Amino acid sequence: MKLLKTTAALMAATVISSPAFADVTVKIGVLNDRSGIYADLSGEGSVVAARMAAEDFGAAEKGITVEFVSADHQNRPDVASTIARQWLDQDGVNAIVDVPTSSAALAVNEIIKDANAVFINSGAATADLTGSACTPHTVHWTYDTWALAHGTGSAMVEQGGDSWFFITADYAFGHALERDTMAVVEEAGGTVVGTVRHPFPGSDFSSFLLQAQSSGAKVIGMANAGGDTINTVKQAAEFGITQAGQSLAALLLFITDVHALGLESAQGLVLTEAFYWDLNDDTREWSQRFAEAHNGSMPTMVHAGVYAGVLHYLKAVEAAGNNDADAVVEQMKAIPTDDPLFGQGEVRADGRHVHDMYLFEVKSPDESTGEWDYYETLATIPAAQAFRPLEEGGCHLVE
Repeated sequence: MKLLKTTAALMAATVISSPAFADVTVKIGVLNDRSGIYADLSGEGSVVAARMAAEDFGAAEKGITVEFVSADHQNRPDVASTIARQWLDQDGVNAIVDVPTSSAALAVNEIIKDANAVFINSGAATADLTGSACTPHTVHWTYDTWALAHGTGSAMVEQGGDSWFFITADYAFGHALERDTMAVVEEAGGTVVGTVRHPFPGSDFSSFLLQAQSSGAKVIGMANAGGDTINTVKQAAEFGITQAGQSLAALLLFITDVHALGLESAQGLVLTEAFYWDLNDDTREWSQRFAEAHNGSMPTMVHAGVYAGVLHYLKAVEAAGNNDADAVVEQMKAIPTDDPLFGQGEVRADGRHVHDMYLFEVKSPDESTGEWDYYETLATIPAAQAFRPLEEGGCHLVE
C-alpha cells in the first residue's frame, strides 16, 4: 500500500480535449525513469513528447479525448509492474508508453499481453520484446539491441576493430546488447577476447576498464547506457585508453549523454541512433518546439519515439473508432506509419516498428558550430536492413 501511495503521488494528469465533444476517450500512461540515470534521455521529456503528439494530431477536433498520467518506475521491474497493474486495473489506462530499462519493460510486457491495453515501448532496448517475448498488444518503436549491434558493431569491425572486450551492465538490456553485438563481431570474422559485467547502476568502472585495457582488445564495447556510459567514457579518458590505441564502441549512446560528456571527451565516438534533431527541416522544426517546452534541451531518440508512437496510436484509435486493444493494434499494423521524425515505415506482425537507422560520429569541438551540434552522419541504414528479419526473431505471432 505504501508503494502505491508513493507512485500515485508521482502521477500527473493532463486532459487534452473536452469530454463534452469526445466520442472516444483514451488514457495514456507515460512510465519511465524520472529521477535516476535515464531521466534525461526519457523522463519528463517523454511526457512533453506525448502531449505534443496529441496536440499535433488534433485529437480534440477529431472527437478523441486524450488523458495522460505519468510515474517513475525507478528502473525497477517490481515497481514498474505495480504501477502498470494499478493503471490497468484501477485507473482505466488504455496504453502504456516509453518504459526504458529492459527488465522493467519485460515486466510490463508480461502484464500487458492479456490486458485490454496497448504497450508502445520507446525506451527499452531488448530485441526480445519482438522476439521470444512478443505479445499481441506490444509495439516496439525506436531501436533495439539487434539494430544497435548491427549498426555500430558492423561498422567497427569493418574499420579494423576485429577483437573486442565487453563492459556490460548486469541486467537484461546489457546481456541482450552484449549477446547481439558478439554475434555480429564473430559473424564478421572478429573475436571476443573477454567480457566483464558491472552492477546497474554503476559509478566506479576502474577495475573493469583495467581488465579491458590488459586484454589487448582493439575495441572496448560498452554494453551499457545513460550515466553508466558517461562514467565509463570519462574514466577511460583518465586511464588514457584511447590515447594508447584502443577504441571505445558506444553501443547505446544518446545525445543527452554527449551533452553531459562534452565534445572534448566524446569526440570520435561512433554510434547508432534512430533519430537526430538536425537530420532535416521536419526534425529541426519539431525539435525546436520540443526544446521550447523542455527547458531548452534537444530531444533524444526516445522522446522522438514516444511522439511518433503516440501519434500512430491515435491514428489507429480514430480508424478503429474505439479504444479496444485488439482493434487498435490491428489498425496500427494495417496503417503505414508516416510522421515528421521517422518518415514512412510500418509496424510488422511481431510488433517491431521498422524505419531507417543512422550511423553517426561525434564531432570534435572544432567541427561543432554550436550547442547541440554534435553528430556527423556516416551512413543511413535502410529500414529493410536496420532491424532483425521478421522470420528470425522467434515471435509466435509470425506465421
